[in-house]
Amino acid sequence: MVDLIVGMKRLTKVLIDGGSGLNIMYTETLDAMGIDRVRVQPTRAPFHSVVPRKQALPLGQLDLPVTFEGLSNYRTKTLTFEVVGFHRTYHAILGQPCYAKFMAVPNYTFLKLKMSGPGGIIIVGTSFQRTYEHEVECCDHVTAIISSTELMALRKEVTEETLDP
Repeated sequence: MVDLIVGMKRLTKVLIDGGSGLNIMYTETLDAMGIDRVRVQPTRAPFHSVVPRKQALPLGQLDLPVTFEGLSNYRTKTLTFEVVGFHRTYHAILGQPCYAKFMAVPNYTFLKLKMSGPGGIIIVGTSFQRTYEHEVECCDHVTAIISSTELMALRKEVTEETLDP
């Protein structure tokens, strides 16, 4: 989880996820940033593995500038975000398209992301304590979702399919 600048706002809870093939922005984040939803371009391309056993349709796509910064060194590129209406625990999620665009290299052991910048190497990272605190927050969020009726129905559906060969 890192801090970075998206558009003209600093986002403090952005997940860098090398396993994701998408850059995701939540509608709650767009609203908090003051970005009008008419800027979101409609799309009909679903994605999978976000909601178990179901496909998800984003509300659309939005191009926004993203800036990673060092002490006196920064780099900005425009990334395309899939805008989703899910409940969020992060402000945004950056996946493989971000790594490719910035030619960034992650180090998951040290929670760092490295990329070249005009003034040398930019190293973006977080602390283990901050990561732990956010993981606790995510677990609380997941617990609340699991108790929802939609997830209970999904659990029942999966259980029934497992019992019926």
